[in-house]
Amino acid sequence: MNIIEFPDPSLANEEGLLAAGGDLQPQTLLAAYSKGIFPWYAEDQPILWWAPDPRMVLFPTEFHCSKRLARRMRQNIYTVSFDEGFEQVITACAEIPRRGENGTWIFPEMIEAYCRMHALGHAHSVEVWQDDDLVGGLYGLLYHQTFFAESMFSKSIDASKVALAMLCERALQEQWKLIDCQFHTDHLQSLGAREISRQEFISRISSA
Repeated sequence: MNIIEFPDPSLANEEGLLAAGGDLQPQTLLAAYSKGIFPWYAEDQPILWWAPDPRMVLFPTEFHCSKRLARRMRQNIYTVSFDEGFEQVITACAEIPRRGENGTWIFPEMIEAYCRMHALGHAHSVEVWQDDDLVGGLYGLLYHQTFFAESMFSKSIDASKVALAMLCERALQEQWKLIDCQFHTDHLQSLGAREISRQEFISRISSA
């Protein structure tokens, strides 16, 4: 097995880009996530590795559950499961149209790589069901009490928010340190996520 060595995350450029190339083998992904680095690239690019500063994170105790979301969860419209449909979730994340985005970054090789990580027990999913239909969910990688959230999707009102709420509940039960959300979005901020420095982020995941 090759030993993967990534550059120090502090060497990333202003946009957070740190390195290019490599592969998506399990040992490569684990080496990356252990340093707070993740892959994200377009179809015509090599694999690009990122370590942005600041870093968007969600501390489980700070999840903001709006009155509307709390009411929807009490209505029991949805049922939630964990790790029962990982490939379905990541495929849905790849296929669902997103405002302001043209295409997807979750290519077949990315799906294959994270399904492999799931089979090895590193990657996990949350599924939100309405009857027998998968209407929302998220997936990511759990490493040393940090959940590195990769993507989420929703086909029904608040379904992805329900998935995140249940992920935070699991995080509190299992004493995870934080949920990594990578980059800032207003949507994530409305749910309680906030930015911390890259240095603080790496310090927190290193001490987990």
